[in-house]
Amino acid sequence: MKRVFIIGLLSITVLSFAQQKKWTLEQCVAHALENNISVKQNENTLLNNDQDVIAAKGQFLPSINAGVSHNITVGGLEIDPGIFVSQTFNQSRLGFSVSQNIFNGFRTLNLYKQSKLTREFNEFELNRIKDDISLNVANAYLNVLFNKENLETAQIQYEFSKKQLKQVKDLVDAGVQPQANIFDAEATLSRDAQQVTIAENNFSLALLSLSQLLQVPFKGFDVEIIDIDKPSEALLYNSVEPILEYAFENRNEIKAAEKNIENAVLGTEISKSGYLPSLSFTYGYSSRASFTNLTDLEDSFFGQIDDNKGHSFGLNLNIPVFSRFQNKTSVAKSIIAEESAKLSLNQTKLTLESNIQRAFTDAQAALKAYTAAKTALASQQLAFNNAKERYNIGAMTAFDLDQMRVQLINAQSSLINAKYDFVFKTKVLDFYMGKTIAY
Repeated sequence: MKRVFIIGLLSITVLSFAQQKKWTLEQCVAHALENNISVKQNENTLLNNDQDVIAAKGQFLPSINAGVSHNITVGGLEIDPGIFVSQTFNQSRLGFSVSQNIFNGFRTLNLYKQSKLTREFNEFELNRIKDDISLNVANAYLNVLFNKENLETAQIQYEFSKKQLKQVKDLVDAGVQPQANIFDAEATLSRDAQQVTIAENNFSLALLSLSQLLQVPFKGFDVEIIDIDKPSEALLYNSVEPILEYAFENRNEIKAAEKNIENAVLGTEISKSGYLPSLSFTYGYSSRASFTNLTDLEDSFFGQIDDNKGHSFGLNLNIPVFSRFQNKTSVAKSIIAEESAKLSLNQTKLTLESNIQRAFTDAQAALKAYTAAKTALASQQLAFNNAKERYNIGAMTAFDLDQMRVQLINAQSSLINAKYDFVFKTKVLDFYMGKTIAY
């Protein structure tokens, strides 16, 4: 019972720790990269590519085959006219052969190079997928922080409305304000409570989306809150040119497209090998031994094997003369594949340039929106403070004060939106510059 109690206590402790764990952005990205199904599938593809490279390398080696057979024949044999005896005839054969390619138009060499290029292509493709996953996780993480801050703002407004309702009741009890102001304050409090509920739901949905992206249980899932209170203009790059230059030289989709061109060029060389002659060497060894029940004069098994052994050597030269246009069409299709690969690289560069230019423009616009939102919030805060003073001395109605408060809430929400929009767009530029996504 003591052991069961200890095990149960440890299980509860571990479960409690798991539920209290707050995931950092780095942990989220690392977990996603380690457990994502697409990543695992592409890692398996690389393992297959490794085997393809080994198989292609093995084509340089000779092929060796060996065989052994034994036959038994049972039946009657006429040894003299009208005289038959029962015969059992045993025969054993053995042999092995060696075949070695000497020249096949460099086809084997190019196939080996192609297998290595295919692996490099898939490795770049895997890295591209990892980059996309990292960016998606960072976006989902930022969305959690964004909704968390919206929730905190809604809760602050709710607490303010509670205090405002109490103040209104005190003023009504003192005969300074009419009873109707209590109803207005209660309606405002109800509306703010509804906003808190909506914000809580949005925060939970953001956490749910991130947990599903990480493929971890939602229950008890939470993230570490990162302080990104005041992003600065220093986050923005001065020019888009360095980003484009780095991306064209280092982005995985560009490298993958370039490897695809090299692969297509090798495919053309492999197709052209069909025009060239091929030369191979063969060697064979064979022997046999046989026994019958009609005589005891046969030599021993190994003696017969030695007496009957034979060797064969051969050089095989194959010269293509007419392949029914198979070689011609194969080369033509390979050249077309080369052109398609080059077009694909150009399209990849155009798409990448377009995405970077758009991201840079969006980041510049986001910075302007963030700066404007800060200015607007500061002005709106002053206006609201002035409205509260006027309301307290009876120079403003509760309805007008509530309108000013709504404008302040909208300004706060706009600043939160602009802040996270600007931060994410600068992280997209960092992503294209090959920087680790972190905060």
